[in-house]
Amino acid sequence: MDDTSLRLAVAERAAHAGAAVAADGFRDDIDVETKDGKTDVVTEADRQAQRRVVEVIRESFPDDAVVGEEEDELKEVPDDGPAWVVDPIDGTNNFVRDLRVWATSVAAVVDGEAVAAVNVLPALGDTYVASQNGVTWNGHSVSVREVSDPEQCAVAPTIWWDFDARDEYAAACEAVVSRFGDMRRFGCAQATLSMVADGSLDGTLTNLDPNPWDSVAGAFMIAQAGGTVTGLDGDPWRHDSPGLVASSGACHDAVLAAARDVDDREW
Repeated sequence: MDDTSLRLAVAERAAHAGAAVAADGFRDDIDVETKDGKTDVVTEADRQAQRRVVEVIRESFPDDAVVGEEEDELKEVPDDGPAWVVDPIDGTNNFVRDLRVWATSVAAVVDGEAVAAVNVLPALGDTYVASQNGVTWNGHSVSVREVSDPEQCAVAPTIWWDFDARDEYAAACEAVVSRFGDMRRFGCAQATLSMVADGSLDGTLTNLDPNPWDSVAGAFMIAQAGGTVTGLDGDPWRHDSPGLVASSGACHDAVLAAARDVDDREW
């Protein structure tokens, strides 16, 4: 097994292991804490799930860097060498509200670029696996939805606009509903990105700079499923790009215009 194939296999094992730990605490009256704000919540399930993911990774790659949302792991993706990007529960606000749209996300990165990614949504029974050979959803090959007419597209604003950015949140919703057939919002960035990859959504956008654990795995999935992922500048997306604009590709110009409309306003 070559190195990339091994990293994909480890990402899959780690994501499922972490998801199983998280699922044990779901709908179980778990204590909820806050971090940097009233909507920035965390639970012991987040921490335990991340520890389990890292434990599985370390079994095969003991010296690799780990970027993770919780505890003392790195918070930025290194540009050199191998690394892992982990979100134990993406969508913790859904998790603590007993909503099933949340994911355990693991991406393998080499020299700042993803080479494999897995998003497991255990409460929905869904697993997305992405490699340089494409994307599968529950074992079946998937690809983006090729619809170019914006009025036939469903687009989701994603990444949380906090209380000091609610005007931007409102502008993002306006930018979507004024251009596209419909809008969705799921409260889980990795789930949203996965849905663009499998064709359930046509696009997603934010003018904010996403954390790597919210974005790297799903952005890689969309690219491998035939879609387009850029920053607000229109350049191919990286973990350090401004904003995040992702689509099937066929409607990308309209999704990018919507994101730029939000960012170009004076806040």
